[in-house]
Amino acid sequence: MIRAAARRLSGRVRHTPLLSSPVLDQIAGRRVLVKPECLQHTGSFKYRGGLSAVSALPDTVRARGVLAYSSGNHAQGVARAAAEHGVPAVIVMPCDAPALKLANTRALGAEVITYDRPGGENREAIGEALAEERGLTLIRPYDAPEVIAGQGTAGLEIAADVAALGIETADVLICCGGGGLTSGVALALEAEAPGLRARPVEPEGFDDVVRSLVSHRIERNESRARSICDAIETPAPGELTFPIMDRLCGPGLTVTDDEALAAMALAFRDLKIVLEPGGAVSLAAALGRPDAIPGDAVVVLASGGNVDPALFARALGTLT
Repeated sequence: MIRAAARRLSGRVRHTPLLSSPVLDQIAGRRVLVKPECLQHTGSFKYRGGLSAVSALPDTVRARGVLAYSSGNHAQGVARAAAEHGVPAVIVMPCDAPALKLANTRALGAEVITYDRPGGENREAIGEALAEERGLTLIRPYDAPEVIAGQGTAGLEIAADVAALGIETADVLICCGGGGLTSGVALALEAEAPGLRARPVEPEGFDDVVRSLVSHRIERNESRARSICDAIETPAPGELTFPIMDRLCGPGLTVTDDEALAAMALAFRDLKIVLEPGGAVSLAAALGRPDAIPGDAVVVLASGGNVDPALFARALGTLT
């Protein structure tokens, strides 16, 4: 399915490169190779899964329109994919989502319906009710086979690019929410680069995947606390994604919000890229958890760059 998705996405998605910096290598104590999915269309890897899912629908089903719920990156990926196919898109987004993500989703032609995330409204229930009422196809943000397959195309690119550099073994650190990207990349690496090991990275307080990999069962985040890493604040790993991660992934890692902000600043200074907090946790782990990572090289999948200017300015303020 991942290879089939890659064929459908060919010529549409950007094959993002592997970036490096001697400064980051020195901080990490090893070679750091960063795949900047912030340079992907819509500013994150989510376009891969959105386009994979929309393009796989039968024509008659797709014509009725699609629906997604998302804090912003999946929203934009599905909205762009729907626009490219000329079909309607309805996106359910939290009212406290970053203003940039709300604005960009509307600019892509989607109808945005907000819900009260801080107040505990359930986006899944809202989305499923709207899909049934309007005859739309619901495209879930991570727990859907074609979405996982689309995200896995990033893993095919990593496998090919790392092989071209002569690297046979390395950990691949992946920003992780519900696990669609992590599980898709893990599957691609299993087939194409078995010497590379996927490892999820989460913000402290939202470490459901890290804990689930330890217990080998789905654990949940019960806290109502918030992280600046809004893109990867999920209550639990997916029913489809977790068994894949449990079988294929190495131990997960966690980082603090402050470490994510510092990684954003270093990515800008040393790689000239813009990352959002949830898209920077993988780099934060590579730089801040060197003793937890084996080998002479580490691959970092920086997953997105849709950050509000004020928060980005706060990140840059950490530079000395």
